[in-house]
Amino acid sequence: MALTEAALLAMPESDYMNAEQLAFFRERLATMRDELQLKVDETVEHMREQEAVADPADRATVEEEHALELRTRDRERKLLKKIEQALARINDESYGYCEETGEPIGLARLLARPTATLSVEAQARRERMQKMFAD
Repeated sequence: MALTEAALLAMPESDYMNAEQLAFFRERLATMRDELQLKVDETVEHMREQEAVADPADRATVEEEHALELRTRDRERKLLKKIEQALARINDESYGYCEETGEPIGLARLLARPTATLSVEAQARRERMQKMFAD
């Protein structure tokens, strides 16, 4: 039987990133990857199907729609890369641990953002530093 989010969160801390939890996140990430890949394929097909439009206003609308789709797909391409990296971390058993501190990231955070590489505290620290040096 597949592990549910509630059952995952109910597990004791000592079970953190056990085989069952890693399998849960592997499945979730693989599903995300497959759904994103399907969207990419649909976009490519959709853009191929677009015929040349003679009217300049219609052509501008079609070009704007394409630009928006391409920006969205670019974000999704970046997310695909993060998903692949997360799957690699599952394979090398570093998934679920903060890249900066080595501390557990936490199940709730990983459920919300399965590609997370930093704990909430480390992420907040990084954002404060970026804000300080951005001004």
